[in-house]
Amino acid sequence: MVFPRSVLVTGANRGIGLGLVQQFLKHPEVEIIIATARDVSKATELNTIKDPRLHILPLTVTCDKSIDNLVEEVVKIVGEQGLNLLVNNAGIAVNYGTKVEISRAKLHEQLDVNSISVVLVSQKFLPLLQKGGAKSTAPDFTVGKSAILTISSGLGSIGANAIGSKTIIGFQSLAYRMSKSAVNQFNRTIAVDLESDGVLAVAFCPGWVQTDLGSAKAELTVEQSTSALVDSFSKLNKEHNGGFLNRKLEVIPF
Repeated sequence: MVFPRSVLVTGANRGIGLGLVQQFLKHPEVEIIIATARDVSKATELNTIKDPRLHILPLTVTCDKSIDNLVEEVVKIVGEQGLNLLVNNAGIAVNYGTKVEISRAKLHEQLDVNSISVVLVSQKFLPLLQKGGAKSTAPDFTVGKSAILTISSGLGSIGANAIGSKTIIGFQSLAYRMSKSAVNQFNRTIAVDLESDGVLAVAFCPGWVQTDLGSAKAELTVEQSTSALVDSFSKLNKEHNGGFLNRKLEVIPF
């Protein structure tokens, strides 16, 4: 098992992002944990964590200036060792299906947050991740070296979609499915593009989790999902590069 010296988790004020932060804090090998929230003052549960390794910073993923400001702050925190792991977790779910009132704005919002912003955040942190990989003595293509992990969803699978926009909880998922399919393509593409740089790229489905999106009906608690995810993160190697996996490292069809 390999853990990063430094990790950045976006959208960590609640749900899966908060759970990932809590799980990383259980591992002493992780020296720096940077957690972001759109409004740090409202990240109540995150702010209750008292651990000197945790740094809570603001980030609005749809704002380029906000991303640039975050990069500047992270540079100060990680220093010459760079950043080892970026976890793209921030996202939203827009209720939008095929047979609803047509709204370009809703589609744009969904894709901007869940897809376009993931690309831009990853690109802007790439130099720090490359630096982290160059400085780290961890095995190649592990989260201890240099990695971009993206929290996707099984709803992003085209091959597994047999129910269209419908979901068990009544949420209309057309726009959400599109955003996660786009993220999966992004992940596969950068895995190829960055292989020569030694940057690992993997997309993960966390399962059906009891969050605002998943609802109380979901099969997994946040703790069950995120503990399995972090355990799987620590086991990643080159054979997983570009993959779309569930929390148990099982392959999900694209």
